[in-house]
Amino acid sequence: MNAQERPPAIIVGVDGTPAARAALAWATEVAARRGEQLRIVHGLGMPMVMGAFSDTGSERYKAGEQVREAGHRLLTDGAEYARGAHPDLDVATVLAPEDAPAVLLNEAARGDVIVVGSRGLGAVRAIMLGSVGSRTASHAPCPVIVVPEAAGEQRHGKVVVGVDGSDSSRRALRFALRHALLTGSSVEVVNSWEVPLPQDPESLAADAGALHEEVFDRQSEEIVAGVLAEVIDDQTEDLDISAVRMQDDPVKALTRAAQDADLIVVGSRGRGGVRGLIMGSTSQGVLHHAKVPVAVLPPHSDEAD
Repeated sequence: MNAQERPPAIIVGVDGTPAARAALAWATEVAARRGEQLRIVHGLGMPMVMGAFSDTGSERYKAGEQVREAGHRLLTDGAEYARGAHPDLDVATVLAPEDAPAVLLNEAARGDVIVVGSRGLGAVRAIMLGSVGSRTASHAPCPVIVVPEAAGEQRHGKVVVGVDGSDSSRRALRFALRHALLTGSSVEVVNSWEVPLPQDPESLAADAGALHEEVFDRQSEEIVAGVLAEVIDDQTEDLDISAVRMQDDPVKALTRAAQDADLIVVGSRGRGGVRGLIMGSTSQGVLHHAKVPVAVLPPHSDEAD
């Protein structure tokens, strides 16, 4: 059964690292709450064709077999963990010769969710996200969730989503609402803005500054109300939904709002009148600084085939 024929699944990559184990634990719980299949995948990162009929070829074959055996053990251990946590969970495993991003992308289809672990902090974390997390988020046909190694297991029942009036943030809100519906969570919608400083310092009068902030605040209110009106439907209208609007850097606003959340949701390549959520700036900033899992919605990730 290929990805287009099977029901939606939570696809998680494992490689034996603490970050991957954190991703597996998170994916297992979410798959159980959503009632979807958990697909545990591992990429060998090795060529399929190896030399033969030579000493070098024989050694390469033995090394390849060892790598494959290690991959099988990773998948077996992962499946045992998931079934131990949720005996009724539908678990499948996939071992493939490609590297991790390629395997995740090959397995994914519309309606799925990809889960990967982030590694380390600061510059190291950014490098690892660039090789796995961000690369996958840029090309995936479905949402990609990056789970930090330090993510706790305590569930708060809250999803935070950033909106800016763009199509990207509408995708993010749709996913956040559906995820909240499936997992019994509340949703907090966040919109922030930064008032640009005037060229002339003398114009920083208190009344002028207050008027400037009032304009941005009103625009923010209109953006939030408009996006909610467009996205909420009959299935999600009864969800517990709140909105937070603030004057702040969008990365700081989202990470602050998510201190007691299970998930942050952002759109990639968004543009809007109030500080767009753009993959590479806000989305990347949230990925780097968040202490909770972050879902990134790539373009077209909520469209049907």
